[in-house]
Amino acid sequence: MAPVTSLASTVDQRIADALSAALPEAGSADPLLRRSDRADFQANGMLALAKKLKGNPRELAAKVVEALSTGDLIKEVEVSGPGFLNITVTDRAITETLAARAADDRLGVPRAVDPGTTVIDYAQPNVAKEMHVGHLRSAVIGAAMVEILEFTGENVIRRHHIGDWGTQFGMLIQYLTEHPHELDHSGAEEVSGEEAMSNLGRLYKAARAIFDSDEEFKARARDRVVALQAGDAETLAQWQRFVDESKIYFHSVFDKLDMEIRDEDVVGESGYNDMLEETCRILEETGVAVRSAGALCVFFDDVKGPDGNPTPLIVKKSNGGYGYAATDLSAIRDRVGNLKADTLLYVVDARQSLHFKMVFETARRAGWLNEDVKAVQLAFGTVLGKDGKPFKTREGETVRLVDLLDEAVERAAAVVREKPGDLTEEEIAERGVQVGIGAVKYADLSTSAARDYKFDLDQMVSLNGDTSVYIQYAYARTRSIFGKAGDRTPVARPELELAPAERALGLHLDQFGEVLNDAASAYEPHKLTAYLYQLASLFTTFYDKCPVIKPAPPQETAENRLFLCDLTARTLHQGMTLLGIRTPERL
Repeated sequence: MAPVTSLASTVDQRIADALSAALPEAGSADPLLRRSDRADFQANGMLALAKKLKGNPRELAAKVVEALSTGDLIKEVEVSGPGFLNITVTDRAITETLAARAADDRLGVPRAVDPGTTVIDYAQPNVAKEMHVGHLRSAVIGAAMVEILEFTGENVIRRHHIGDWGTQFGMLIQYLTEHPHELDHSGAEEVSGEEAMSNLGRLYKAARAIFDSDEEFKARARDRVVALQAGDAETLAQWQRFVDESKIYFHSVFDKLDMEIRDEDVVGESGYNDMLEETCRILEETGVAVRSAGALCVFFDDVKGPDGNPTPLIVKKSNGGYGYAATDLSAIRDRVGNLKADTLLYVVDARQSLHFKMVFETARRAGWLNEDVKAVQLAFGTVLGKDGKPFKTREGETVRLVDLLDEAVERAAAVVREKPGDLTEEEIAERGVQVGIGAVKYADLSTSAARDYKFDLDQMVSLNGDTSVYIQYAYARTRSIFGKAGDRTPVARPELELAPAERALGLHLDQFGEVLNDAASAYEPHKLTAYLYQLASLFTTFYDKCPVIKPAPPQETAENRLFLCDLTARTLHQGMTLLGIRTPERL
């Protein structure tokens, strides 16, 4: 089906045509149309146009109004203030546009005609290390951006750049070589994520204790790093055990987060190991990187340390080891050269912004990034506790992600249980998971990613305010209405006059596609959460002011209101799905 043109686009085009007809000397001027509280839309373009034409903005506006026909689309236009056009559309236009949206599985949202390929790098835990609250944002924001971009038609390739290489593995592998039964599961067919992490944690502590106290073991561990980087078969086999054990744990945490992480998308630091030497050679041969105190470095005019001296990006250390930059630059080469990406999107902590600025600039100088290929860091802020400081346990430890998620589910189940309803204990437990995990995701996504946000579970699972639970309840209410509707069915009735709450809801429903495209192009999922919260609020007002079932309105009015309920439900469901949040049918 053809995409549906929004009312805003149709009105904008109508005014642009009237502008050209009334003021041909203006050329193709932008009406600067936006939603308005005074009418449905306001066009503010007359001010700029009057300056350009050296005319009176109100007089110019009056000429445009004369050229603007009212009827099927526009009900009335009035000139206000210094030449603003306040435009009210017809009820028929609203209902007919919504009916076209409802007839389409995609709610009339267009797909990109000429989509690009975006590689999105997100959810990057470290092998043999526990996931903490700091890993939450990359996973949640990244997963939402994947869904939003795919829905708008972009070809998306997921990449999870896990930390699975480096010096600590020499220590761990050497310990495991000398204590081979430490990772044995004594015949157990399946290991839980908690068990896997417990095994890794215990092994890490034991290895660290010997590494710090035994110089001979430390030397053997360092030799083991060399063997690992050289591709020694036995060493690689032991390393693979750590990776496999960690993946059991990762998948258990991502399952809790209701998030799919596929094995083929997990390409960690080790995946680029074979490219590192060539990357360094190319950078040195082209003069992008130079030797400084034995290390291979890239310098920047605008990056200086506290002492005023240039701070370089170190690609290869003076001892021959590779820095993170070598891996990140090799990943760019792979993603551009082999995956044919034209956009690289990195969902990474804002504290790494300088590193990525230097990596991207180095890749540009080397020609791996150019005007056809862009790299963007979707930088996110820190998760804070209620006290406004970085989130820690009472003992000052980093908060384990699984503990946080379990507590969110527990709190949510208590909220669901308090609501009067006929849910069984099993249903309450299931809804607790859907509401609790949804609450954590929504709180993260509803804040502009660049900002820090306070992790306050009481607020997150509140039924009032800008929370996912509020939206989930609005959705459940739409389903409840249909449960009581009997044989009445949703039918769009363009001939009917709409009540103010129906108009407000309808105009907002029509903006879904524009909001999605805006969220996709700006990499700002909080624009979608804001839209859904407002949609739930407008639906709540509609529900209060416009009876659907009782007291029973005339049949055609009931059918049209059921139609609005149905389109609201579908829009809420689609929007929440893109954010990775479930919408239970009953709450």
